[in-house]
Amino acid sequence: MSIRHGLRMLRNPWADGPSYVTQCPIQPGGSYTYRFRIRDQEGTLWWHAHTGFLRATVYGAFIIYPRLGSAYPFSVPKQEFPLLLGQWFDSDIVLLQRQADFAGLPPNSSVAYTTNGQPGDLYRCSSQGTVRVPVEAGETIMLRIINSALNQELFFSIANHSMTVVGTDAAYTKPFRTTVLMIGPGQTFNVLVTADQPQGLYYMAARAYESALNAPFDNTTTTAILEYRSTRSSNQNRSRPVLPALPAFNDTATATAFTARIRGLSPIKVFTKVDVNLYFIVGLGLINCTNPNSPRCQGPNGTRFTASMNNVSFELPRTTSLMQAYYERIPGVFTTDFPPVPPVQFDYTGNVPRGLWTPSRGTKLYKVKYGSRMQIVLQDTSIVTTEEHPMHVHGFHFFVVGSGFGNFNPATDPLKFNLVDPPVRNTIGTPPGGWVAIRFLADNPASHINLFHGFLSLLQIRNLVHPLPHRLTSELGFGHGTSGRKWSRPFTVSTTSTARSTPMLGLRKHQ
Repeated sequence: MSIRHGLRMLRNPWADGPSYVTQCPIQPGGSYTYRFRIRDQEGTLWWHAHTGFLRATVYGAFIIYPRLGSAYPFSVPKQEFPLLLGQWFDSDIVLLQRQADFAGLPPNSSVAYTTNGQPGDLYRCSSQGTVRVPVEAGETIMLRIINSALNQELFFSIANHSMTVVGTDAAYTKPFRTTVLMIGPGQTFNVLVTADQPQGLYYMAARAYESALNAPFDNTTTTAILEYRSTRSSNQNRSRPVLPALPAFNDTATATAFTARIRGLSPIKVFTKVDVNLYFIVGLGLINCTNPNSPRCQGPNGTRFTASMNNVSFELPRTTSLMQAYYERIPGVFTTDFPPVPPVQFDYTGNVPRGLWTPSRGTKLYKVKYGSRMQIVLQDTSIVTTEEHPMHVHGFHFFVVGSGFGNFNPATDPLKFNLVDPPVRNTIGTPPGGWVAIRFLADNPASHINLFHGFLSLLQIRNLVHPLPHRLTSELGFGHGTSGRKWSRPFTVSTTSTARSTPMLGLRKHQ
């Protein structure tokens, strides 16, 4: 269980959540109590299961309000509503993963997208449960929108209404108006919506943004309804809501333009001296089989699909967590030779020779000194296909200082970095056939995963201050996104593992 996707939890990394990384999974019938402090963060995050595909159904909102006596950096909305966008698979989610792992294929596509657990009016037999958000004419509300889908970027729009983005990933942003959001898996957005249209019913809709070429995906649309209260007692309530015009599923130009508009709320001076500069190429790959006709090798030409970073396909331990192995000095669980740059340089977004499509496999970590000023450039490749890969670094927030298409140029691209008001994120996507650069301070000792659409690498941040007992977050000590307000308070959550999946849960934090 990852009790917080993006929550900054300094010095208790043993509660980070990923199975066999920071801890072993909670066993059926078992329980685990999370205790942590919330520091320097306000906004919308979420929590989810972190064992295999279970997070497709076990998740909820995690909302951090301003402390008493503080206020939002915008006018207080009349109402707030969380909207969790998810995926529904018409099969046992554990069996789905096992079948994909066995055959060496990507998992089957979902059969529906959901809003707060409900598919909406555009699916058969689901209209009675469609989520409705009631509003009074003229009032402004805040929607806390979370993409809790397993592995799908989504476009989101509201018919005839614009949205003002005011925050993302528990950090405030410079406000800007838009009619469409592009939300990657794990990302959150806070938007203000004013009910300024003729009274009636308006769909809030989400559908896939799919950047991979010729890849199967769920091409359906989930809906909820923005409902003006006056329509409840009128014939309008029986009329069909207005449907927004969503971008085409492969509209990379719209997705890129939206992401480029996001800026941090307050000017900030990002460090210019980098201590550790990592260049990770991310993409798909194919593992050759000794018996291509095996049922375990159903990929192209009798291979198995895999994913890799710097030509390494990560393998999780099966019995001992990496954190335990490190602190108890258990040999043979991992090595510390993960390459900081691609072992072989090539035209990453061009025509890649087939000989470079097969990665090595291993449980490799890259060690970083505590306090290092980090830069990671994440480069997509055209192996199999170019694709936007959502990236989440456990244990940290980071500054998104630059992005572009093609291969990253270390001589010229850093000259265009935004070091003044970059957005603070905990999840970001690599542009399809492009790159994205992030910076953060390595101030949270532990083993932290970089998660990319199922791609994994491990950063092991060595603690030099105090010993610790033990397809993915740090505000860097600058107070960015919280107007300098500093507060912390213990927060305890107990979770119990059962054999049943929970379609939606919510946690709300008040102070």
